Amino acid sequence: VQLQASGGGLVQAGGSLRLSCVASRRMFNNNGMGWFRQAPEKEREFVAGISWNGGITGYSDPVKGRFTISRDNAKNAVYLQMDNLKPEDTAIYYCAANIRGGAARDTSTYKYWGQGTLVTVSS
Repeated sequence: VQLQASGGGLVQAGGSLRLSCVASRRMFNNNGMGWFRQAPEKEREFVAGISWNGGITGYSDPVKGRFTISRDNAKNAVYLQMDNLKPEDTAIYYCAANIRGGAARDTSTYKYWGQGTLVTVSS
């Protein structure tokens, strides 16, 4: 599975962005998907996850209530709607796919990774 993330950019605090991630193959429909982020000099961290059918979602505490993950299996795509952005959300955001099908939080569960898209939030 190849993953292509897009939608990053520069936004002011309080603004919104929508990230997209498109997968290259139909097997996407069986994959759990996740969004992770990595800020400069920090480890990669879980942001949000969604199960293969969208029935289960999970969020990290810093983004809960502000970010929404969704997927469209007909388009082989997963999205991350980010609202009320804060400067501390600045990072490279990565989408990832796991073959277990769940909304896992552990990076080691994910087998396929996209190239990342940069989100910069100015104060």
